[in-house]
Amino acid sequence: MTDSGATALPASRFLLSSACLIIIIAGLQAAAPILVPFLLSAFLAILCAPPLLWLESRRVPTALGVTLVLLGVLVIGLLITAFIGSSLAEFRHNLPFYQQRLAETSTGIAGWLNGHGIDMPTEIMADAFDPGAAMGLVGSLLSGLGGMLTNAFMIFLTVVFILLEAVSLPEKLRGAFGGEDSRVHLQRFIDSVKRYLAIKTTVSLGTGVVVAIWLTILGIDFPLLWGLLAFLLNFVPNIGSIIAAVPAVLLGLVQFGPGSALFAAAGYVVVNIIVGNVIEPRFMGKGLGLSTLVVFLSLVFWGWVLGPVGMLLSVPLTMIVKIGLEAREDTRWISVLLDSAPGKAQTAAESTT
Repeated sequence: MTDSGATALPASRFLLSSACLIIIIAGLQAAAPILVPFLLSAFLAILCAPPLLWLESRRVPTALGVTLVLLGVLVIGLLITAFIGSSLAEFRHNLPFYQQRLAETSTGIAGWLNGHGIDMPTEIMADAFDPGAAMGLVGSLLSGLGGMLTNAFMIFLTVVFILLEAVSLPEKLRGAFGGEDSRVHLQRFIDSVKRYLAIKTTVSLGTGVVVAIWLTILGIDFPLLWGLLAFLLNFVPNIGSIIAAVPAVLLGLVQFGPGSALFAAAGYVVVNIIVGNVIEPRFMGKGLGLSTLVVFLSLVFWGWVLGPVGMLLSVPLTMIVKIGLEAREDTRWISVLLDSAPGKAQTAAESTT
């Protein structure tokens, strides 16, 4: 009886923990409309914190520093919004022409294949390269960029309040918890997120610039728009850069034919190979601390729970979980499994205890 009771206890704890986890995930998914603006606000506030702290180190009052930082963010956001809006309007104006050219191109490809002994009925090629669906996908993808701005006012106000509270947060933690552990873990999380965002933003900006220059050389329409799209979607691990290449490759096919599309695709492939296999692993391996498999699974999981914004924030959100797991002795082994360098993870965990 004693042995069976001892065996049943861990099993009961596992079932209880699993049930609680399922309830929490379901709650997160149900609360996504509220959580998504708040999470965006939190990470925007983390990005805005360094310039705010720099201004405060120059003895600029907190209210004035927050105003200056948010004015800068507002100006950048308005410029990007205006640029996307004007580009979308022109793209939609040209959409019927692109659809017609894509239909003609698919018919020409079918004829070329038939001429080389490959039986490819025109109907099958038309279904495979449906011009309305293909170019409509591009339009929907671009329109989705504006969807994140629907809660812009709420996000902006939340960022203001978070930044105003950021200065007094360490004192509040000291008064609430009394010890150093909470502040240490919070500081580790903030430093990790800032390091990740700094590396990812720099790499993504370089990717967008190179893509825009390459598409300008090829003469493909809207090169700056596709460069901006490459910059934004590079924050989505693994598949973001692939999605960003679709509109430019399609336009290359529509405007100049398969040769231009192949050159455009080759440019994306070269950039992503260099970025994904050389630049990012060199810096992310030291600054991120998550294995490649965990990054991909976190992309799928958070995208399922929170939607597209969850995919964008998948790595920082997983870092929150990882740091929280490191704080407890009985869950530290899970944090080690999530880490890209287990030996370093174990050493770091032991140094904080």
